[in-house]
Amino acid sequence: MAAKKRSVIGGVDTHRDTHHAAIIDSTGGLLADAELPATSDGYADLLAWMRSFGRLLAVGVEGIGSYGAGLARHLASHRVTVVEVDRPDRRTRRTKGKSDPDRRHRRRAGHPR
Repeated sequence: MAAKKRSVIGGVDTHRDTHHAAIIDSTGGLLADAELPATSDGYADLLAWMRSFGRLLAVGVEGIGSYGAGLARHLASHRVTVVEVDRPDRRTRRTKGKSDPDRRHRRRAGHPR
């Protein structure tokens, strides 16, 4: 199937200096992941990177009220559906730890945990 006809969903785990992104296909298969700078140029690169895999249906973004705010605005200004994803609560993070790859893969489908 041609990449431009394939529907894809993105997920982003946001941080102060970088954003960690993943992209999946419509069956939930991981296509790729990447780390990009949390800057205006980085937002543009992230969007172009995600769209290079196919028709971008939505992007789950962690922390749109803080580190993800600029990215969420950028995506919305380019008519991308943005889904706010809550970060795991502190108790869960303390007992289970955290793994950025695991977290961004859950973000890709808008899953909160």
